[in-house]
Amino acid sequence: MRGLGTIANVAAIIIGGLLGLVMKGGLKQHYQDALQKAMGLCTMFIGASGALAGMFTVEGTRLTTGGSMVMIASMVIGTIVGEFFDFEEKLERLGNWLREKAAGSDDSRFVEGFVTASLVVCVGAMAIVGSIQDGLMGDPSTLLTKSVMDGVIVAVFASSYGKGAIFSALPVGVLQGTVTLLAALLAGGNLPPEIISNLSFLGSALIFCVGVNLAFGPKFRVANMLPALVVGVAITWVQLLI
Repeated sequence: MRGLGTIANVAAIIIGGLLGLVMKGGLKQHYQDALQKAMGLCTMFIGASGALAGMFTVEGTRLTTGGSMVMIASMVIGTIVGEFFDFEEKLERLGNWLREKAAGSDDSRFVEGFVTASLVVCVGAMAIVGSIQDGLMGDPSTLLTKSVMDGVIVAVFASSYGKGAIFSALPVGVLQGTVTLLAALLAGGNLPPEIISNLSFLGSALIFCVGVNLAFGPKFRVANMLPALVVGVAITWVQLLI
């Protein structure tokens, strides 16, 4: 069912937030670090499996590869575009601006919890790529993984900031629901299967990068790599027209 990933994500945030309120005082840092690395490892395997599935095909008794040139071209061009506009830095500036606004609120603890949690669970490749996969192919696996991660993250925030963190479920539902709906409309418009396949393939590669960042700290500026998805679609369209 298309949209299941977003529904599960919203539910996980609410449940995680409620558990966080019960915990009080927050999880110790070494627990937070261990959980983040565990989620990073899971994310890496999910991204790698999706990327490899897009690259390898079985022809008789032989295993053949393909799509590597599309991946290289999309990643190179997309990353150049992303670095030029520096989407990562813009997202960080937006986050800092929201935090400053939150700090000046009369109910700063509630607002800061909402803003901080929303930035973490909304901003990232998993939210966009997972919603596209769910909408195009009815595959919620990426968003289901994100749901588990977000549940843990919001539990930690709720135990520190209070109930404001739980309300981060609202922007998650709106953002991911909208992207899923748009992707589903594209799929309903007989989008060529090659484009759907390449979107999933490139998206899985970005998901792997997200996992690396979670497990080992910031290594990839994933937000600046997101234009690779658009470049991949354009390249595939050109290939189909030639």
